[in-house]
Amino acid sequence: MLQAREEAIVQATNRLLAEKGFDLMTVDEVAAEVGIAKASLYKHFSSKEDLAAAAMVRVLGHARTFLAGLAADARPIEQLKAVVRWMMQMRLAGEMPSLPSQNSSLRAALMANKAYLDGLMVISDQIGGWIEQAQQDGSLNPALPPILVLYTLYARACDPVLEFLKAGGQHSDAEIVELVVGTCFEGLSSR
Repeated sequence: MLQAREEAIVQATNRLLAEKGFDLMTVDEVAAEVGIAKASLYKHFSSKEDLAAAAMVRVLGHARTFLAGLAADARPIEQLKAVVRWMMQMRLAGEMPSLPSQNSSLRAALMANKAYLDGLMVISDQIGGWIEQAQQDGSLNPALPPILVLYTLYARACDPVLEFLKAGGQHSDAEIVELVVGTCFEGLSSR
């Protein structure tokens, strides 16, 4: 029962983070969404930052499952495109938490969360390997630092272009994903 309640709390947190972002989400809203008292929520998670960290651990678990299901024999550039597509699909489906990049208390909570750090390292190492392979085979610009490429790809998970295009109503989610994947990997210049 305790584990089911924690899962419900994390799911509600994830949904509210995706919908409102960290700054606008409140612990009161999470408790109300789950149907428990705020004091009960604090028995499971000691702060808003811990809630966000738990939501990120959940997303990293989904990411690891997704990565494990990718075809091992696919070209590295195709693996990278698949990862970016997945992140954007999660974002458009309201499953990707929106966290600020400049919040010291949140950063501290994430850096203190072993499950988060371990998951992030596993995923970053796998994606980093594909980046280096894609640079070696000429699919990605070898002059770019791999860490820059990694962060650029991660940034697609919180890209506001997705919401702007969706709000415009001129494109389906699938079209939006392909448009942004195209600009991410091929740039804006005509070939």
